[in-house]
Amino acid sequence: MEFKEAVKIALQSLWANKLRSILTLLGVVIAVTSVIAVVTLVNGANTYVTTKFSSYGADVFTVSKMPRIITSSEEYTRYQKRKNILFDDYLYVRQNCKRCMGMGAMQSTTGLIVRGTQSVTDTQIRGYTWQMPSLQNLNIEQGRGFTEADENHASRVCIIGTDIQDHLFPGVNPLGQELRVDGTPYTVIGISEKQGSTFGQSQDNWVGVPLTSYQRNYGTQKTLTIYVKAGSAGPALDDAADEVRVLMRSRRHDSPGAPDSFELDTNNTLVGFFSTITNSFGAVAGGLAMIALVVGGIVIMNIMLVSVTERTREIGIRKALGAKPRDILTQFLIESGTIALVGGFFGVIGGIIVAELITLVAGFPSTVALWSVLVGLVMAAGTGVFFGVYPARKAAMLDPIVALRAD
Repeated sequence: MEFKEAVKIALQSLWANKLRSILTLLGVVIAVTSVIAVVTLVNGANTYVTTKFSSYGADVFTVSKMPRIITSSEEYTRYQKRKNILFDDYLYVRQNCKRCMGMGAMQSTTGLIVRGTQSVTDTQIRGYTWQMPSLQNLNIEQGRGFTEADENHASRVCIIGTDIQDHLFPGVNPLGQELRVDGTPYTVIGISEKQGSTFGQSQDNWVGVPLTSYQRNYGTQKTLTIYVKAGSAGPALDDAADEVRVLMRSRRHDSPGAPDSFELDTNNTLVGFFSTITNSFGAVAGGLAMIALVVGGIVIMNIMLVSVTERTREIGIRKALGAKPRDILTQFLIESGTIALVGGFFGVIGGIIVAELITLVAGFPSTVALWSVLVGLVMAAGTGVFFGVYPARKAAMLDPIVALRAD
């Protein structure tokens, strides 16, 4: 029997028994849908995080009181007991670091932004040194960024995100306009490019002001984060990080042999940690999907056994006409593989739809990977062939005389 004819018979069998076909394919569809949806979401999250952290530059690292990622309340309590990193610490490192090509610092809080009778709540208020926007690769679409003079004079000027522009300045050019940040007036000098949302939370609801002006309103004793540019990745980054670590330990009087009383993070560390978490999540979800795939395979095997019983006389006629056992075996393997492949096709479509719905509803990033689609289809077809071996072998081993006597 030709391959094309075997596929045609399989599709005709599916179409002739629609309800049975749906129930047969359900396990494969669910399994492949799960695999595609999970891989798409995990891949999207990894791509987003890699892009987000890489936007700071591969040669930028941070020094902070606490790490960006904390996995337990015990860790949080331990890190919270550390001394704050103050503006004087930043000045000390900036003045003494020889391998640092650029340096900045920032603090942040949330507050109320008001213009006239309009207001925006839960806005992130960022205190920036004048170099910070460039260290974060923050592009200013309109106006200008901060200057050293703005920082030295604690100027009441600000840069705003696009959410602030949309809500407080509809139809008006914000540049040169005044707004109030927690009651303090600031003049808008720059507008950042739109950054979109992550996990349903907008990244454009923020206002940046000079750090010195920020500290006049919120105090100088709260901890800040230092950003350091090494000039290039690799050895230059390691050398700059080592020098900053020595300076910070000296400044904070850390004892020899004692752990650092601060956190020094590079982008690769953060991306690697997040990738480990998402990959672990993907592995667990993939394991559950494999269980569903095995269940779907067992269902296919049972249906193929029923099909062998229903077509026993047909098998006998084929053998009587000269069909060899391997021909019968191949026919039923192609049929079971085709049935599973159809389920895989619908599973791929379902997985992409599920991932896109999650992206639309929750804002969780998703990226469809071609390799995941191919893997899903191969897994489905492979499951059909694997679980079709026993029914196909049973059909191939039928005695033609006995088969011809079947009703």
